[in-house]
Amino acid sequence: MVIAIDGPAGSGKSTVAKLVAEGLGYLYVDTGAMYRALTWKALKEKGDLKDENALTSLSRQTEILLKEGMGKLKVFVDGEEVTESIREGSVTENSFYLARVPSFRAEMVKQQRKMARGNNLVMEGRDIGTVVFPKAELKVYLDASLKERARRRFLELKEKGINTDLEVIEKQLQARDKKDKSRKVAPLKIAEDAFVIDSTKMKIEKEVDLILRKWRENYGAAKSST
Repeated sequence: MVIAIDGPAGSGKSTVAKLVAEGLGYLYVDTGAMYRALTWKALKEKGDLKDENALTSLSRQTEILLKEGMGKLKVFVDGEEVTESIREGSVTENSFYLARVPSFRAEMVKQQRKMARGNNLVMEGRDIGTVVFPKAELKVYLDASLKERARRRFLELKEKGINTDLEVIEKQLQARDKKDKSRKVAPLKIAEDAFVIDSTKMKIEKEVDLILRKWRENYGAAKSST
């Protein structure tokens, strides 16, 4: 059983997907972390992010592992934990380079589909309901206004002690939206049968409740606990 949650940067996909997974006892998968992880390594090794062949080669030499631990998703690259490092601004700004490399995306899709074998899962990203699991039992598109997404990202960074500017974040998100929606490979878009949620004026608890209710309406409490 698969719940696919897509949406633009800063829409709260990770938090909502994690809580939905906890509510159902399902496996939570953050696909964005996989792209960020390789972006982090490419930047660390001063690789050319515009060289698709070099990025493909790097991906084949890199082990990316996602682990649940103490209620938190931990990310490892070649055995090194990079959970916090992949959230740095430089990684965020450059991860779109990996997202547009067909060979790398194809490899990621294989890994993501493999995770569903024998597992009930909640997977979030930008093409989960349109490309990775086009036949997912439930597809959700989580959105919010640009200003609200920027505000949330600003507060998130502030809590981590990272000083930044709200206007700068808004411009970064706007630029990322344009890149995600216009890329040739698996662009960000709403699946035809997606359950769309505008969370601009909505609390996280309400978003999670809407998704859980939709899920149970379609599949019932019995299947939710399998």
